[in-house]
Amino acid sequence: MAAGLSMSLSMIVEGVLEAYLPDAEWTVLVSSFGYTMGFVIVILGKQQLFTEHTLKPILPLLQHKTLKVFWNVMRLWFVVLLANLLGTLLISLVVAHTTSFEPHVLETFAKLGHQAMKPGFGTVLLRGIFAGWLIALMVWLLPDAGTARVWIIILVTYVVAIGHFSHVIAGSMETFTIAAMDETTWGNVLLNYILPSLIGNVLGGVVLVAAINHAQIQSGKKEKSRTQ
Repeated sequence: MAAGLSMSLSMIVEGVLEAYLPDAEWTVLVSSFGYTMGFVIVILGKQQLFTEHTLKPILPLLQHKTLKVFWNVMRLWFVVLLANLLGTLLISLVVAHTTSFEPHVLETFAKLGHQAMKPGFGTVLLRGIFAGWLIALMVWLLPDAGTARVWIIILVTYVVAIGHFSHVIAGSMETFTIAAMDETTWGNVLLNYILPSLIGNVLGGVVLVAAINHAQIQSGKKEKSRTQ
């Protein structure tokens, strides 16, 4: 839940930056740095983010394909996803129903939410695959990054932002906010954003990173054993 609360800062910082920047083509290149804020806090703070777990828990499952390990992965995913979404939901309600932000900033938050919802189910799913792939690759890179950890987080999530790739937790903050503002329905958000981005993130993390890198490592082990 702490990760969900922290991830709300991705929308908040990006929206505040965009609200105070001039309306120009280059604005998105600057405001998108705000999107990275939630990820930096969550990852460096060692909070539990759902899309990080599309990589690490899958590797033991690929090593030990048992019902017990599979159940543990599903349990982890369910609890973390639900808690993350609850965190963003709480902050979205605060944003929509209090005077915490100026009206023109709220308009920018709504704009971000509508942009996230605009593409439709199929496109959100495809963009979710890219987001899941990038976040899982980031997790793969971090253990050996040393002092470059912060820059890896910023650069990878910045690409997610400028590519408008669909991240189920960061995007839930944006889409929950417009639902809380009564600018769309909760059912529309769940069916046309949360569901496709969730499917895409899982596919991107599991198939494009975990499975491929697992196969690469196993191939390397076999090659090493042959040469010894």
